Amino acid sequence: METKNKIAVIYARVSSGNDRQDTVRQIEDLKRYAKSQDIEISNIYQEHISGTKKIEERQILGECLEYCVRESVNFLLLSELSRLGRSTLQVLRSLEILHEAKVCVYIQNLGLYTLQADGKVNPIASIMVTVLAEMANIERSNIQYRLNSGRANYISKGGRLGRKVGSNKTEEKKKEEYKETILLLKKGYSVRNVAKLQGLGLSTVQRIRNQFINDK
Repeated sequence: METKNKIAVIYARVSSGNDRQDTVRQIEDLKRYAKSQDIEISNIYQEHISGTKKIEERQILGECLEYCVRESVNFLLLSELSRLGRSTLQVLRSLEILHEAKVCVYIQNLGLYTLQADGKVNPIASIMVTVLAEMANIERSNIQYRLNSGRANYISKGGRLGRKVGSNKTEEKKKEEYKETILLLKKGYSVRNVAKLQGLGLSTVQRIRNQFINDK
């Protein structure tokens, strides 16, 4: 797609302010890409919020979409599709708003533009976006199911969720007990989201992250 003398907006998102990653990497990567394509960046939006939230609950995303439409920018640059959201319907809704205003979305990790040079929807991108969004949705549901099942099994055996007062576990015992928590942290889930999924306190998840993730 021809990108010369074009105007773009960058949107970057991570799940929370406690994430091990932040929006800086996303923004810098997209800035380098824009420079290489002679694309001028007119605005940058960054947000710390769960991708499962609806558009109405994501103030910065709403402002970003409104700006793109109002200013008739050419591109919205994303590091990956999940930055728009983790719900298939929410992702497609955002794309519909942008496409109606002839704003093309560039997804960096796929090297994909959602509109063709003539302004029509890229059929390949449309298929890939729908499939990838739905796969992410299914993965989240599967993780939630496994976590719920694991918690139920743990409780049925007399286990208790949350911080155990006076507990002084060995590292191996703690690693076994919190193996699902460690797995989610390694996959890049935020401390806040892991705490919600596992039914743990934020401080507990932070300690687990510091002990088993940050030191590795």
